[in-house]
Amino acid sequence: MEDQNNVAIRKLTRKNRRLESLLKKYKQNYHLQHALIQLSEQASTVAELTLLYPAIHSILEQHLPSKSFYVVLQNQFTQTLELSYFVDEKDGISVPLHESHHFDQGVTGYVFENKKVLYLTKKQMQQMINEEKFKALGSPAEHWVGVPIFRDDNIIGVMVSQSYQAEQAYSEHQIELLEVMSLYLATAIERVKKRELLESEVKIRTRALMQSNDALNKEIEQRKRALERQQILFKISELATQFSDIDDVYKQVHKIIRSITFSNNLYIALHDKSSNWLSFPYCVDEVTEYRPRPFAKGYSELVITTERSQLIDTKRAGVLIEGGVVKRPPDYDYLETATSWLGAPLKTAQGVIGLIACQAYNHEYEYNHEDVELISFVSNQIASVLQTHLANQALKASNQELEHRVAEKTKALRQTNLHLQMQIEERKKIEQQLYHDAHHDPLTSLPNRSLFLTQLEKTLQKYQRYPEHNFAVLFIDLDKFKVINDELGHQAGDQFLIWVSKAFSECIREHDLLARLAGDEFVILLDHLTDKQQAEDVAKRLIRVMQQPFCMKGVCMQSGASIGITYSNKNYKNTDEIIRDADAAMYYAKNAGRGRYEFYHPLLTASTSSASKQAERHHLTALPTHFRSTEIVNFSNHCQQIVTLEAFGEHPVLGSTSFDILKKFAAAQDEHLDIELDLLSKAQEIAANYQQDVLFACSTIILESSAFNMLKQRLSQRNSKLCLVFDENEVRYASSVQIENLKELAQLGVNIGLNDFAKDRCDLAFLSSIDFKYVLLSSVFSKRVLQQNSYDIQLQGILAITQLKSIQVIAKGPAILNFRSLLEKHGLQLFFGKQQNLKGTLKSDSKADTTQETLTF
Repeated sequence: MEDQNNVAIRKLTRKNRRLESLLKKYKQNYHLQHALIQLSEQASTVAELTLLYPAIHSILEQHLPSKSFYVVLQNQFTQTLELSYFVDEKDGISVPLHESHHFDQGVTGYVFENKKVLYLTKKQMQQMINEEKFKALGSPAEHWVGVPIFRDDNIIGVMVSQSYQAEQAYSEHQIELLEVMSLYLATAIERVKKRELLESEVKIRTRALMQSNDALNKEIEQRKRALERQQILFKISELATQFSDIDDVYKQVHKIIRSITFSNNLYIALHDKSSNWLSFPYCVDEVTEYRPRPFAKGYSELVITTERSQLIDTKRAGVLIEGGVVKRPPDYDYLETATSWLGAPLKTAQGVIGLIACQAYNHEYEYNHEDVELISFVSNQIASVLQTHLANQALKASNQELEHRVAEKTKALRQTNLHLQMQIEERKKIEQQLYHDAHHDPLTSLPNRSLFLTQLEKTLQKYQRYPEHNFAVLFIDLDKFKVINDELGHQAGDQFLIWVSKAFSECIREHDLLARLAGDEFVILLDHLTDKQQAEDVAKRLIRVMQQPFCMKGVCMQSGASIGITYSNKNYKNTDEIIRDADAAMYYAKNAGRGRYEFYHPLLTASTSSASKQAERHHLTALPTHFRSTEIVNFSNHCQQIVTLEAFGEHPVLGSTSFDILKKFAAAQDEHLDIELDLLSKAQEIAANYQQDVLFACSTIILESSAFNMLKQRLSQRNSKLCLVFDENEVRYASSVQIENLKELAQLGVNIGLNDFAKDRCDLAFLSSIDFKYVLLSSVFSKRVLQQNSYDIQLQGILAITQLKSIQVIAKGPAILNFRSLLEKHGLQLFFGKQQNLKGTLKSDSKADTTQETLTF
């Protein structure tokens, strides 16, 4: 028994040793991998070699016993070993740099020549020194490890770590770590060097760009100056044409000079050679008030006599006075002397006519040669303009007398012309009134048929050129208008029409056109539309307005409006077709119950075809039928979860048309019910081949008492995941019996859904009172969520209730990635995806949920 225990203990001991060995090896591999990852990160982030080596040293300190570490690389030009990084616990940086070729003669050079890893103790190193294999350089280390650094197959340097403590020896794992680090160090050095070279090139390129930019700035400055002078020329040229008064010209000259230099004190002097006097037609000065004076020896006279610009400061003023060039009058006030004065002559073809002078007091400004150049340039350009205006002023004075005589004679003619003009204005008003009467309804003042058709013709032509500018025409017939006329009288009928015209005008935009065709018929032209929903919104507003009672003489009567809408279509060639189709849609709305609107559909005007085709159209159950499927995709994981089915009939006139449209034109209610039940049976057959839920739109007519038992019988015959989806608008106006039958379907386990929810209004009562499995949001509501914050609040209310009742919400709308992404941020995930036709034979296998085949009946 003891032998067995000893054997077991020995086996357990061997296993423990093996596990300890594996654990040690795992730790070594982990440390090695961690060090390499850190080295790779540092090589990718540091921008200079001076930052890379400390980072490598920091990594090695975590795994090596000593902090003494240095890197030596070969200079590719001198072929000598040069120190790249050095940290030593004993020797300073001056020790390895004290002697030339320090590393070539030492143990580092020995490793470089042999290209092998070398680990030496202090004793082994002394022995090799005695054997004269290398020289003893620097402080002797207790343990020394040198690892060659290779780039491809060529050695480029040596990485060394040394310890001055006898107990701090290097293990095989630590030496292996240094070897592996050296393999990656060459690549890391190369990456950092390339990054340094790139930064150096960037700096050189930046310096060149800065030099180029300086040159460009100088050129820009020169061009600015040229542009400023050009603008000055433009302003001066405007003086000759835009200003007729010479005083205005002087003010504009001052404004121009003020824009280029200091000119708070400026005057313009003119020299009359015949009288030899100086006059000052313009003067703005803080100190001196200039009056005409005889030509003397002042600053102004100096400019005129020399015909050159003069710059005079206090120093030059003293020189000029001492030389007798300038003389002061006996009563001159020296306190009013300018400290800096600048004058430029006004030269013309006839000689100097005067000067422009600027001056500054109390050293407020010192004029320089640049100011002399600018004001000289301006004065040369202004002189001819002033000469022209002075000549014009003289001519103007001579013409004033002539104009006075002409004005007396013109006065009589003006009286005659005034009488004639009054007659012309009266005639224009009469013509405008005649035009208005010819194109407007006399009762309501609305445009009449003629004006409406003219505007409709222009709109149609514009649409043919620019198809993106959609429009719609609403043909409106007032309900019970004859009753109002008969019971309240024709005067009340007229007042009713006036009231209607004002109410309709408030329902449309300013640029839309409302017109009265005749009697109780109105038309509206809506321009610049983006979709049919906008025309539908206008029609709803008109119907709501007409639901208000009209009261007169204490009697109130309820009217209404039947509206036919036709939307822009590329097939329209003339306005008669548009009016015809809108009228047909209006009659269909009136026959369908009044107080409603209908869009035009080709079936409304297809009665001119043959009797056989007409009969064929009214037997919709006999039409060839096919279905189209649409994937419902979860946007978060792009997984198809649900499928919708839509039935289409091959109509002899309209071609492939959705039964949602065709069912409106069923000959009778019984036929409508037959169509619904027939399509439901075919949808059940298709749904049986799907593993996911299949949504199919149904009318509430199948919920009536006469059809509900038949519906339940058909649903019980086939077990499928078919979900019956009912339109929200139909459910809202359904009878109490239909609502109870809808709730019974949910209780019987039949999946039901609500289609086109929140199109007109967001009624959350539907969601809380009936156990729907799916709710399909209206595309109109989806768009409004992205446009108005108030609809986002409604959406959050919908999502709160649906989440509470485990109802899945599906969003309709454009199949645009951005559109879906935005809606997803609002909390929606299910969207309509790709649509496919179902034709041929439907395979009944497990792939039916991903691969759509075709089924026709």
